[in-house]
Amino acid sequence: MKLENTLYFAKEQDQRDELNIFREQFLFPKFKDKSFIYLCGNSLGLQPKVAKEVLSKQLDNWATYAVEGWFDGDEPWMFYHKELKKLMAPIVGAMPSEVCPMNTLTVNLHLLMVSFYQPKGKRFKIIMEGGAFPSDQYAIESQVKFHGFNPKEAIIEVFPRNGEEILRTEDIVAKIKENGDEIALVLFGGINYYTGQWYDMETITKAGHSIGAIVGWDLAHAAGNVPVKLHDWNVDFACWCSYKYQNAGPGGISGIFVHEKHFNNSDLNRFAGWWGYQESKRFKMEKGFIPESGADGWQVSCTQVMPMALYHASLQIFQKAGYLNKLRAKSISLTKYLEFIINEVNKDLSIDQYKIITPKNPEERGAQLSIIAAEKGKEIFDGLVEYGILGDWREPNVIRLSPIPLYNSFEDIYLTGKALTEVTRKILKSN
Repeated sequence: MKLENTLYFAKEQDQRDELNIFREQFLFPKFKDKSFIYLCGNSLGLQPKVAKEVLSKQLDNWATYAVEGWFDGDEPWMFYHKELKKLMAPIVGAMPSEVCPMNTLTVNLHLLMVSFYQPKGKRFKIIMEGGAFPSDQYAIESQVKFHGFNPKEAIIEVFPRNGEEILRTEDIVAKIKENGDEIALVLFGGINYYTGQWYDMETITKAGHSIGAIVGWDLAHAAGNVPVKLHDWNVDFACWCSYKYQNAGPGGISGIFVHEKHFNNSDLNRFAGWWGYQESKRFKMEKGFIPESGADGWQVSCTQVMPMALYHASLQIFQKAGYLNKLRAKSISLTKYLEFIINEVNKDLSIDQYKIITPKNPEERGAQLSIIAAEKGKEIFDGLVEYGILGDWREPNVIRLSPIPLYNSFEDIYLTGKALTEVTRKILKSN
């Protein structure tokens, strides 16, 4: 299909889009007398309209049942997480027993590293992507220090080649093999928050296992964005947040994945809490921790009912949309159109003002393009906000724009390009 930089073309694509009905299920922030064009779902997803309803229902349960809400009502809190497990599993390509909603992302990353980072002898190093999100950097740094190692010696970072913006898979694999007998853990982000690169998770996981290491993934920017197959790819563990592409609200509950091959491994350490204790005997309050089977055995504290309710609301929308099959196809089309429009802006300006550093190959990216402005990047970003376009700015020079297939449209992309052209001309002319 030949792409066109016209409003007619954009509206025509939206009319053909069978998923456009889901746009009406979300609330858009307001700009003056209209809604923002919201391209920041990679940072915080929009609120589903049903969120108030599901939250109100749980508040009513609290008012009606008080402590008995753990066992009474339509959705007893004691077992509420099990309904979410069934809806979460398809998002990350797992079995329900392998996932669990709990805590927040970095807390879960620490809890999982307690189990899966077990340095022994010369095998004590962790390999990760250079320039990972700070939470990953700090968590990994503190974990190796906790075990008595110097982060400068224990952490191997893989950076792009000189003059390049993204990592080559062959360079990651080569670095893993180069340090094979020293690596205890391979821990990458599924998608790099800054460049938007989706790493070849299957190949990297195989490379890590080939040298005897454990392999884990932080899916903060991947879960709900791109199709992953954690079980089939034999990933050891993973965790993610729910407030970006999964629209579960600011600070929304996190999720974990533990592959079933580890369920009966008694050698795994864990920081235990009573909610991870064997469910059938939990209220006997006996000494000696016996974990519940599956990922549930990594729970520490009791069910966070209100955050889970918000996540539940969004997961049901994913289920109605066909999970990531149809959504992924639309996401690829939207992102491709955004790429086309940005290139059209450069043509209209007759200069190479904007450089996309996110991979061109759809198999190496999700619903995000990271764009470097040659001049006045922050001023242009602020100018877009004044035009009613809400994206995301990342220091020192990147504008991130993320068209989300559940609620963004082709018309959003066209209007963004039009605004970007006008803002750029205005700012560059004034300087």
